[in-house]
Amino acid sequence: MPIHGLIPILLCFLPIWRILTPVSSHPRSSHCQLVLKMALCNNGERSSVPSTLPDNIEELHLDYNAIQTLKDTSLSRYPSLNSLSFACNKLEKLESRTFEGLKLLESLNLASNNLYIGYQETSRALKKLPRLRVLDLSENKLDNEMVVALLQNLTSLEYLNLSGNLLQRLDEESFRDLHQLRELDLQRNIMFEIDAAFKNSPKLQRLNLAFNYLPCLTDFHMTQLVVLNASHNALEWFISRQDLNDTFQLETLDLSNNNLLFFPFLPSQSRLRHLYLSRNVIRFYELFANNVTFPNSSTTVEFYNLKTQAANVTARLWDDSLHGDISSLETLDLRENQVEYFPEGFVQKMPNLSRLRMCTNCLQRLNLTSERFSSNLFELDVSNNRLDQILADDGTLAGLGNLTYFNLSLNNLVKLPVRLFSSLQSLRSVDVSYNNIDHCLPEEAEVNTSSSTCVEWNNIESLRQLYLKGSNLKTIPTSAFTGLSLTHLELSDNPGLILQESIECLSRTLQHLGLGNTHIQDFDFSHFHSLKSLNISKNSLEHLPPSLLNLDLRVLDLRDNRLSTIPPGQANVLALNLKTVFLSGNPFNCCQTEWFRTFETAKFVDMVGRSDMECEDLFQGTHRVEHPESFLCFDQRGESIVWYILLVVSGCLFVAIVLAFVLLAARPKTLPKSIKKKYLSIRLSDT
Repeated sequence: MPIHGLIPILLCFLPIWRILTPVSSHPRSSHCQLVLKMALCNNGERSSVPSTLPDNIEELHLDYNAIQTLKDTSLSRYPSLNSLSFACNKLEKLESRTFEGLKLLESLNLASNNLYIGYQETSRALKKLPRLRVLDLSENKLDNEMVVALLQNLTSLEYLNLSGNLLQRLDEESFRDLHQLRELDLQRNIMFEIDAAFKNSPKLQRLNLAFNYLPCLTDFHMTQLVVLNASHNALEWFISRQDLNDTFQLETLDLSNNNLLFFPFLPSQSRLRHLYLSRNVIRFYELFANNVTFPNSSTTVEFYNLKTQAANVTARLWDDSLHGDISSLETLDLRENQVEYFPEGFVQKMPNLSRLRMCTNCLQRLNLTSERFSSNLFELDVSNNRLDQILADDGTLAGLGNLTYFNLSLNNLVKLPVRLFSSLQSLRSVDVSYNNIDHCLPEEAEVNTSSSTCVEWNNIESLRQLYLKGSNLKTIPTSAFTGLSLTHLELSDNPGLILQESIECLSRTLQHLGLGNTHIQDFDFSHFHSLKSLNISKNSLEHLPPSLLNLDLRVLDLRDNRLSTIPPGQANVLALNLKTVFLSGNPFNCCQTEWFRTFETAKFVDMVGRSDMECEDLFQGTHRVEHPESFLCFDQRGESIVWYILLVVSGCLFVAIVLAFVLLAARPKTLPKSIKKKYLSIRLSDT
């Protein structure tokens, strides 16, 4: 029989052949995705390394599988590997000859496994990697002893991740062989002490110690370090070596979320650019020098056990030299501390400062003239302090030409320089919310050239965002926004505010308008064609302003009004463009909730707080709008079935009464006899 004649017969047997073929001949590696010389075999529930991949692959990813042990021969087929990842498996150990033949391997990810079980044999396997540069051992429940064993002889290592383990203490033996180490991640351990741990890592540049239990960092002398993150610890002190002549290379220091009592004692020569100190208890103590406030208190502080030449160090509390070299600082973040004032000359030591964040402190005074802020200042946030006045002369304001973001909200301000904002020609965002500062009338601005209870903010061409929430505003002059091209205007929490004419000049540019809790009722929004976000919450509105339907709104806040429903026509129009809508806090009618179904079925509308939206039924019962099964209503017309029940009952009663009258009219003597008979029976029973 010719060969071509056998082909139909073979095709008939093909399904049977597939059934009889062993499963092992269809390896699971067929589900791996090959991209050039990289194999992606993640999320496959594999218990071993695939053996049928191309032998020239250079990267192999086996994350999120169920591999428990890497055997000696697991990777022998892939000698060209330079990157290997087994993150999120069930690895307990690597047999000692696992990496034999992998002379090119440089990156190994073993994160989120159980290597604490067989760490000793795993240690012997790692020693076979002469070119390993990147190693991730995070989330493996490793303690100090295990880490020392695993890192032996890894002299080529440059990046090491040990985060999320059980390290308690580091000493000189911890990283003894890591001479090439450049980046080390130790966050989320339980460390409380570091003792000469980095002595043998002279090239270390990035160190992450966040989320541990370190009580202090003293004798800091790592001149080569560029980034240090020691946030979220229990630090009360940061003291660097002051006797070193070398310039510290440190550029970023994060000490936020600690218990720092003093401003850190920085190196005497450094290149520090970004200093993060938020959420501590830092204060300055210069005013203690005169002993006026606390005449019996000490004016010195002693530091014990600093591991320096001296047994202890005594320093004067107001010694500015202890702040170290801050001349290169660009960002200083002191949010949520207890700073009451800046020491004399402190701000002047930062000529390159561009961002100063001082919100939520105890600042009582701010004299921009005497402080001499940097001309590079870009952001100044002194919100939520105790400021009642700001002082600045015209020359000072002219020197702050780069100031772009200025936040003075949540203070007790009653006086400001009249031209504080109008003189800062680079301003884009100003926030004076929750103060008692009004806008000056033209005649007031001419009379008051220095400090006043009002300010100007018109004719600032660069200004885009203006926040005036809770400023006790009643009337805004028609000229208040002249010359402005605002995109954001926030006027909420000013009850009784009158402003229709004053903001019409912004109709072309305004994109966000906040009018919550202003008691508006009949505001006409039809001119604001650029408006994308509108807040009209807390205004006791019973109906939506019809002018909203002409806008291309993306965000609409209608919370805490008196809306009983949103007519279907309005809901359909709004749903075409809205992305986010806030509706909770309104007394909706349970039998008129078609608007909810409209927004619910719209593809892109997000009803924030939908579980908090409630409605009332006929008997004042409260229900959640998203659960229509809890109240009875017709879907189409929105009328309650209760009304129909009442109508039927009342109709039956009416018919019964009519029949009774007809019967009495036909037999007029029936009622008196029956009454008399019933009366006599009652009398006889009594006797």
